[in-house]
Amino acid sequence: MDTQSNVDIAIEIAREAGALLRQGYGQRKEITRKSTAVDWVTQYDTAAEKIILQRLETAFPGDRIIAEESGQNHHNGEYVWYIDPLDGTTNFAHSFPVFCVSIARYKGDEPVLGVIYDPLRDECFYGVRGQGAFLQSNGQTTRLQVSGATDMVNSLLATGFPYDRHNSDHDNLAQTRAFLKQVQGVRRAGAAALDMAYVAAGRLDGYWEYKLSSWDIAAGALLVQEAGGVVTEMDGRPFTITPRPSLVASNGRIHPHMLQTISNEP
Repeated sequence: MDTQSNVDIAIEIAREAGALLRQGYGQRKEITRKSTAVDWVTQYDTAAEKIILQRLETAFPGDRIIAEESGQNHHNGEYVWYIDPLDGTTNFAHSFPVFCVSIARYKGDEPVLGVIYDPLRDECFYGVRGQGAFLQSNGQTTRLQVSGATDMVNSLLATGFPYDRHNSDHDNLAQTRAFLKQVQGVRRAGAAALDMAYVAAGRLDGYWEYKLSSWDIAAGALLVQEAGGVVTEMDGRPFTITPRPSLVASNGRIHPHMLQTISNEP
């Protein structure tokens, strides 16, 4: 299959999983705690992931899959899928309307395609390496482009806080305070994949967060880059996919300023 066919399949799968989440939104949740007291999983996480895994295994036999709830399969193909069936589980469990499905395919460390689907707003963000990033919404497809903000005072940023924040000595509160003195605002919506999609769409100018998981940002990193933005490690090194990434994503124009603030408030 060609890349466009693969993207179409990934979009279809994300929409199918998203439809399940939309049906479950506002319903009673069965909540299980994972790594910490604030790291939750619901029956909808696992049900949505089951849909995605079954569809991917059928369409792409032999591909590796790394998924949030079930871990890795045992295939050794050159392609790997990073799956977050419900990014923003805490929001979903509280009926706070910010969550999404995130699916990405990589060849080794290089992204090939990424899809982020917001089922409540029926917005499907997707990107293909070397071909751009796009938004399907209201029956139309438009190309994504990062914002044109050139200075911090006119910028809107987003961040998030790690699940181990109750036990860790390291957080980004000092950085958040520093940014609040420089920018129009800092948002903490609670879904990393959507934050990245919003940077790609120009709705946010920049985003930074520590101790994420690969499936949180695998799709979003590609979208930002294909929309003309920049994604790096916290120290400015090129971003690479790892199990526990920390990253900065921006429109590129404010990236040096963000890195400087982060380095000043480690």
